[in-house]
This record gives sequence, structure tokens and C-alpha cells, in this order.
Amino acid sequence: MTATTTSASEMALQVARDLAEPAPPHPDEPRAVQSLADGAAGTALLHIEMASGHAQPWSAAHRWITAAVSGQVSAADTTGLYLGAPAIGFLLSTPPAEYDHLYAQARRAVHQHVLALAHRRTDAAFARIRRGDLAAFAEYDTFYGLTGIGAYLLRTNPESGALERVLRYLVALTRPLAPRDRGLPGWWVRHDPHRGHSPRFPGGHGNLGAAHGITGPLLLLAQALRRGAEVPGHRDAIRTICDHFDTWRQDTATGPWWPEHLSRRNLERRHPHRPRDARPSWCYGTTGIARAGQLAGIALRDTSLQTFYEDALHRALSDSAQLANVTDAGLCHGWAGIYQTASRAAADALDPRLTELPPTLGRALLDHTRLGPTAAPGLLNGAAGTALALSTLATQEPPSTGWDACLLIN
Repeated sequence: MTATTTSASEMALQVARDLAEPAPPHPDEPRAVQSLADGAAGTALLHIEMASGHAQPWSAAHRWITAAVSGQVSAADTTGLYLGAPAIGFLLSTPPAEYDHLYAQARRAVHQHVLALAHRRTDAAFARIRRGDLAAFAEYDTFYGLTGIGAYLLRTNPESGALERVLRYLVALTRPLAPRDRGLPGWWVRHDPHRGHSPRFPGGHGNLGAAHGITGPLLLLAQALRRGAEVPGHRDAIRTICDHFDTWRQDTATGPWWPEHLSRRNLERRHPHRPRDARPSWCYGTTGIARAGQLAGIALRDTSLQTFYEDALHRALSDSAQLANVTDAGLCHGWAGIYQTASRAAADALDPRLTELPPTLGRALLDHTRLGPTAAPGLLNGAAGTALALSTLATQEPPSTGWDACLLIN
């Protein structure tokens, strides 16, 4: 082991020790434990990975899994990959084979609820499209929408009719809205980026991020096609999204960048707004978009597309000015997400320069974790997510549990 991998292992183990005992559910928010983002479900993923890949006792993982399923698991229509039945189903898909018997019955029961949820949600989404109404994040995004539910299904039941319907819906989502909103992309949402209504975004906005925007559907469509799950119009839908990225790509001396979101004014002026502190994160930034474009190229067997996005990723993650805007160690918009995505991209890359990124980014992840350790639990912005990326750095291997499928990067 090198000094870097040793330090990463020690830090990941320390976080696991610090998070050994789950807190009891809050009486006012009993379902918060079912959150993959910041609840027990997300932290359980760390302990499962530590038991699977670092020879840690299973008892801590079992305590956190038990905490996550301690109440009635919600399969309401507001649940998604990061909350409720899909989150718990994803969690229960990660224990290694020797412990599967402990959770198999619960996993099968939850899975049936997720299948029913997927059909209800696609029914509602198709009805909305037929009405010609604008969408909302909750309909299609990675965290709570059909993209995230589709990611769960691709992992657990790729031949299901439910996944087929989700993919057909995402294909439909890429078609322009008509008739009264002709010219708007099909994924245009009726609210602003914060799910409210503000003067800056009259008539809603178009989002390009991996968390809430069209990058999420592109990731799922590409991953599904790569694995042999294809529906009519699938390849055209991937091309439509990539064409959208081409339209809004802004080329600079240090590489291309894409806006986080578009307003109607941006569409009219054909010019996007770039935040001064734009960062190359997984959730909003070149890291997530470039991984999606790379996967699209792989799925379509289009080496030109693949190498373009690999070059974009390399340039963004070699640019000190962009990296200076990354100020935390978390998964969503910090160093952990950047490192984990870059390591997955490097493993698939045609461009040999991508293999040079993970060592440098891994050292940056270590430095930022030391300087500003995250005390908050949870996966998305908390210590558990950072420790999971440190685990990948420590082992120099893909996660044994495949936990990062919840980011749609593998």
C-alpha cells in the first residue's frame, strides 16, 4: 500500500467507527431514516462496503440496515431512489451473498412495492405528457423521480416491464413540448431551480444537471443501452440529449463548460448564464455531464463522442481555476463525487490521460477531508459518502457493493 491508500483506508475506517451506532428515529420524522441522502439508509451503505471490502464486522452494517427499516417503509408516490421503498430496495441489494438470507424476504417485499410504484409513476407521467403540461423535478430526476427508480430497476430487475416503461417514458421526455410550449425541450420544468417561482425564471427552466436535470436521464439511457436494455427510440433519445449539450456547450481555452440551467430568456438570447463559482461537480458541472457523454458514446459505439467527453473531463479536472471552486469533500458537489466519477470514467476510457486523474484527485480528496472533516452523517453531503469514496481510493478497486450506482456513474 502507498501512503495515500493507507491514509485513505485509515480515514474511511475512522468515519465508520465514528458512525458505529445509529441514532433512534426522530419522533417527528420517522421516515427520515429511509433517506439515502442523509438518513440511516445512506450510512448503512458505508458499513456494508466496509464489511465487504475491508474485512470489518457485519454487526455495524446490520445495525444500520435495521435502523433504516425500523418503521413502515413508504411506497407513496413521493418516494424515489433517495427516499422510501426504492431507497430501501437499493440498500437491500448491496449485502454480500453470505448475509443475503437475513434480508431476502424484506427485499422481495419492498421490490414488489417499487414495481407497483414505477407503474403508477409512469402512468402519471405519460398522462402529463398527453395533457401538454410542464414537468417537475419530482417526475423524472435522479433523487426522487423516474430516473432514480429506473436506476434501481436496472440494477435489480433489468428485464422487468417496469424498467421498459421507465425507459419508454424517458424517450418520450426528450421530445419537444407541444402545442402551446412548442420549442421547449420535453424535460422543461414549470418551476425554478429551487422548486419555487421567481422572477428570474418566468415559465420555469431547463436543467442540465445530473441530480435534477437531463444529465440524469442520459446516464440511465446510456447505462441501460450498454447493458442490452433497449426500447424504441432509445438511441435517438440519447442523440437528442447530446445534441442539446452541443447546442449549449461553451468553449474556452481550458475546455468546454455547460450551464447549470436555462431560463426562457436564455433560450431567446441563445446565451446561457455561468455562475462565477461554477465547479466541475457530479451534480451540476462538467464531471457529471462528461461521464454521461462518455457513457453515451460507449453505448452507441461512437468513439468520437466518447473521446470528446473524455477530453472535456480531463480538461476540467486538470484546470486549477475550476477545481479551486470545489470547497467540500462530499459526494454531491464535492471532491468525493468528483473522485468517484473520475475513477469510473478512467476505467472505461479510450483516452489514456484519464488514468492520470484519480491519483491527483485522490490526494485532493484526502487533503480536503483532513482540512474540513464532515461531522454530519449521511451519504450525499455527509461523512458516509466521503468515506465511501476514500474506500475506493484505499482499495484502488471498484466498490464491491456497487453502491455508486445510485449516482448512475456505473
